[in-house]
Amino acid sequence: MFRSVAIQLTDATSVGEARRAGQRLGSELGFSEIKNGELGLIVTEAARNAVSHAGSGELVISTFRCQDALCADVLALDQGQGISDLGRAFQDGYSTLGTPGEGLGAIRRMGSQMDVFSGKSGTALFARVMEGDPAAEGALEIGGIAAPYPGETVCGDAMAWEQKRGRTVIVMADGLGHGPLAAEAAAEAVASFRRHASEQPGEMVARMHDALKKTRGAAASVAEIRPLAGTLTYAGVGNIAATVLSSVFSRSLVSHGGTLGHTAARIQEFKMEWPRGAALIMHSDGLKTRWDLSAYPGLLARKPALIAGVLFRDFKRGRDDASVVVVKSTT
Repeated sequence: MFRSVAIQLTDATSVGEARRAGQRLGSELGFSEIKNGELGLIVTEAARNAVSHAGSGELVISTFRCQDALCADVLALDQGQGISDLGRAFQDGYSTLGTPGEGLGAIRRMGSQMDVFSGKSGTALFARVMEGDPAAEGALEIGGIAAPYPGETVCGDAMAWEQKRGRTVIVMADGLGHGPLAAEAAAEAVASFRRHASEQPGEMVARMHDALKKTRGAAASVAEIRPLAGTLTYAGVGNIAATVLSSVFSRSLVSHGGTLGHTAARIQEFKMEWPRGAALIMHSDGLKTRWDLSAYPGLLARKPALIAGVLFRDFKRGRDDASVVVVKSTT
C-alpha cells in the first residue's frame, strides 16, 4: 500500500530523524540492506541540503510497489531563495557554503531517478530508489504524496494504482475526518479497488459504496486511462478534485456529491480525450483548489512526484490529511 511520512526539517538534528525514518520505511517495504543504505544516504543528503541552504523545510518519504519493483520516493521541499545555478550545483566540489559540495551529485548517482525544480518559491528535490523490475515499457509515470493531519500517526487519505496491458487505473480516497477511523475507511476503499480493478470506474465506485457501509465513509474517485486509445474515464463521489492538463487545454473532472458508504445518490462515469503528453492531477480537500501550474514555468514537464511535491508544499491547508497524485504520459 502507498505510504508517506513527512518530517519537518528545522535543524541538524532533524536530518538524523529523517534518515532513521527513511531506513525504517525501507526495511518495512522489503529493501535489501544495500538499497536501504542508499535510501538512508539520499535522505541524509536531501535533508541536509534543505537545512543548510534554506534553513528549514519538509522531507516526505513515500513507499509503494510499482509492478514488480519496490520504490521509495524522497521529496525535500523548502521555501528558500532557490538555486541560482542548478547546473553547477550538480558538480562535485561546488558549494556556496564552504561544504564539500557533493550532495546533489551523490543523490543523482545513487537514485534510480532524480529531478529538481527551483525558483523564487523555493526548491523541490525528488529522488527515487527502486529495487526489482520496473513498470512495463510505455506505462504511465505516477507519483504522489499522502500525508497525515499534523500530529496524527496515520493518514485518512489513501491512493493506489494498477497498470496492465495499456490500461492504468488510479484511485484516491479521503476517509471522513482524520485519524484511525478515517484511515480505516480509506484503506477499505483501496482494498475494494484492488478486488475489482478490472471493472469500469463507475462499477468500482459503486463497489466501494457497498464496502464502506461498515465504516465512517469516504470520498473517492477512480480514473482509467488508456493511452493507446487516447481516452480517460472517470467516476467519483465526494470532494476529490481532478484536473487533466495538456498543451492545449485544462479540464476539471466531475465528482457527484455524497459520502461513499452512506449517501451516494448518483454514480456517473465521464469519458474524455487523453492527448499525448497529458497529465492528470487528483487531490483531496487537504489541498487548496486554486493552484495554477502556469505560475511555475516548466514544472509540468518534470517528474510526476516532483509536481505533486510542489503542489503539496505550496497549497496544503495544514488542518487535514493531504494527498495528491500526478499521472503523466511518458511521451
